[in-house]
Amino acid sequence: MIDTEGDCAEWTFPAVPGAVRSARHAVHEALRGWGLDAAVGDMTVLLVSELVTNSMQYTSGPIGVRLVRPHLNGHAPAARPGLLVEVSDPLPDPPTERMAGPDDEGGRGLQLVACSARRWGTRRGKTGKTVWFELALPG
Repeated sequence: MIDTEGDCAEWTFPAVPGAVRSARHAVHEALRGWGLDAAVGDMTVLLVSELVTNSMQYTSGPIGVRLVRPHLNGHAPAARPGLLVEVSDPLPDPPTERMAGPDDEGGRGLQLVACSARRWGTRRGKTGKTVWFELALPG
């Protein structure tokens, strides 16, 4: 774990079999600490699990997970707040969304993100790429 203070929580996980479970647990606990587990907990954990699994299939390097909750103050935009979630890995190429067949055991992670998130996308960084999504918060 790097940081779980304030409005941001970050972790780095090795690309090993237990990473998905560790990421799910860390995200769930951070959301619970922020009082957001009931609002977006299950969906956030599911989507993080899918993206970390995708990263593990294609890289042997570290996988970063970052949560940013909105900071509402007098200067906040009028739009409804959202939870920003990022999953990063060392590969520079963005993932490609594909249509999974009815009997396929995988290939639905990005479809789940696209259907569930208010917004999502990818960006390249100095050391790889980040897949990010934003979930709407109630209120």
